[in-house]
Amino acid sequence: MSHTPTVTVRYTQAISQAAEKLGFALPDRLKTAFAEQDRVELELQGEIWETFCQQADDPLIGIQFGLTLQVGHLDTAGMVLMSCDTVTEALDSLMDYYPIVGEGGTFEYSVHNDICEIRYEPQYSTRQPERVEAALASLLQLSRWSTGEQLQAQHMTFTHPALDEPQRYKALLGLPVTFASQHNSLCIPASALKMPLIYANPALCQHLRTLADQLLAQLGSQSLSANVSHLLRQHPNWGKEKVADHLNMSGRHLIRKLSDEGTTFKLLRQALLQNMAEQALGEGLKLVDVADQLGFSDESAFAKAFKRWTGMTPAQFRET
Repeated sequence: MSHTPTVTVRYTQAISQAAEKLGFALPDRLKTAFAEQDRVELELQGEIWETFCQQADDPLIGIQFGLTLQVGHLDTAGMVLMSCDTVTEALDSLMDYYPIVGEGGTFEYSVHNDICEIRYEPQYSTRQPERVEAALASLLQLSRWSTGEQLQAQHMTFTHPALDEPQRYKALLGLPVTFASQHNSLCIPASALKMPLIYANPALCQHLRTLADQLLAQLGSQSLSANVSHLLRQHPNWGKEKVADHLNMSGRHLIRKLSDEGTTFKLLRQALLQNMAEQALGEGLKLVDVADQLGFSDESAFAKAFKRWTGMTPAQFRET
């Protein structure tokens, strides 16, 4: 069965509400198509974005939309982020639960020296620049709101060229923006990772995590890659068979299902371990602790793997 990525209907409803505030409405055909759904297929979401952008007639409508997005539009994942204790905990939760909001893109973050870079990689083509800008603008808005405006992001980067005058980006976002970059990213000070969130509620957060885990499970094969990544983040030393057993399937079936989604267990595990390793090294953890955290037998085994992934030794990575 082929993979069919979806987006929460709440995010889609936010687009419809934004259109009405701008003085126009999405066609009834599109509104009817998602009115009774919990999840909206990515193809339909593309149609909605195309119509929304055409009617808005503003090259920076993605930025405008992202800055007005509310926590409720991010479904249970947004509520989890809001109730976390610190920025770090919220980022880790974002890595676990972003598929609940939408499976059209992936998030990852890494810490290097005094910068924490949160990257977004889209997996769609329709109105990609506008949608990427919406995703990062909403992340910026959420970071400010959840810290009582205390978190001051440093800059934002996009892989696409500017859609309007660069100074307009800076005026809207309140930070420098770089275009035609290697990654789509929001960069914040590493020192902000320990910053407390103003709506932190550990008991509520734990309850919401349980609900979010259930939602991820209900996505089933549509988010198998995300489920595997979620398990590996919690248990980086787990192999294919252990993960498959936890998901109540055989290793062979897991391989087939991941192949349907265009990936492999090896690629998922390597990407996750590399991201976790770069983050840990950037935070200054000792090599022995990083190796142990990621399930390697010793420092030497970890160092060899890290050089294979990045072309650098851990020491060289820390010096860059």
